[in-house]
Amino acid sequence: MRNRFSIGEMAKLHNVPIKTLRYYDEIGLLIPIQVGENGYRYYSAEQFEQLDTIIYLKRLGLTLEKIKGHLKYRNVEEFLELLRKQQRATERSIQELELIRKRFDRRIYPIEEALGITEIGGVTIKHIPQRKIIRMDEMISNELELELAVKKLLGKVAWTSALFIGNVGVTISQTQLEKRMFGSYNSVFIMVEEEEFVSVEEETQFGEGEYACIFYRGCHDQSPYYYQLLIDYIADQGLSLDGEANERTIIDDFITRDTALHLTEIQVPIIRKA
Repeated sequence: MRNRFSIGEMAKLHNVPIKTLRYYDEIGLLIPIQVGENGYRYYSAEQFEQLDTIIYLKRLGLTLEKIKGHLKYRNVEEFLELLRKQQRATERSIQELELIRKRFDRRIYPIEEALGITEIGGVTIKHIPQRKIIRMDEMISNELELELAVKKLLGKVAWTSALFIGNVGVTISQTQLEKRMFGSYNSVFIMVEEEEFVSVEEETQFGEGEYACIFYRGCHDQSPYYYQLLIDYIADQGLSLDGEANERTIIDDFITRDTALHLTEIQVPIIRKA
């Protein structure tokens, strides 16, 4: 039985590219038993298991350098420790991927839900649970000041996600609402969905309770009109303001240039009069 296989045969038997076998030869990971005068590489059947081991360990995520070290010394205790380390690294990667999956869910679902909202300009009362936020008090009266305030806030916290689509908002104080002054904001906030921030002074929450809520589509400069609708509704229903309003744009320019699809929600905490 012949015990010499060309590089092409070796590649076909193990379903690996020829260029991969050439590279393994160059780095000393899998050296052919013979190289002919014409430069052709030949392997033996005894090297099948070695290549199978390389393929298997690569699929486990080990680097070629670590695989080469194992094949050189073949120490069982060191091999076990190598596998344990790779297992821990794999578990960390799984946790990171799970976090990424949750981020996709948290972005996809609200956008899909927002696209289906038809109750535009109508006020509804919702019971909303407590929500954790990072906020910074700052007077904001235009888009430029808002962008600068967001950058300042991000500079104050440790964060791992570079994307806060749908999670950034602004507030209007209760005093401003009572005076029907809707042209400026008193703070900027980031809605915290994951445990990825360090504890900072700006960390607080929107309290659990009933909120008068309204959605509107279109440009940001339309918001005063909808604040007016909200405050009128609260007064007409015999309700009382119970804190500052929060305003959050769910679909904006970062998602679509079609302003007709932009969606913002305003929430105002309320209490029912005795």
